[in-house]
Amino acid sequence: MDYFFIGDPELVTAFRFVGIDGTAVRGPDDTRAAFLKITQGWDEAAGTVLPTVEPCRVLILTEEAADWLGSLLIDWQLSGKYPLVVEIPGIVGRLEGRKTLVDSIREAIGIHV
Repeated sequence: MDYFFIGDPELVTAFRFVGIDGTAVRGPDDTRAAFLKITQGWDEAAGTVLPTVEPCRVLILTEEAADWLGSLLIDWQLSGKYPLVVEIPGIVGRLEGRKTLVDSIREAIGIHV
């Protein structure tokens, strides 16, 4: 499995149409459980490590799911381990106050239009 998606149920269905598996989440607890299962093979409900978890290379999260993960996601990103994390807007659109990747690049190189 190269890609995996965690987010809104509607987007999980859309990603499945293009061949990317995913998990629908509705709150912080669901999101944390799905994230730990993908990144560490940990089944929080059973309290055990899953025996055969195919490694994921890119984890796609909605911005809302990323917010629910908070410092857990930041710690993961700073660790430099796979999967790499990509955030996308959710079904309701971009969250207030979030910069796009293009905005961040423009800010980094000093181009302001």
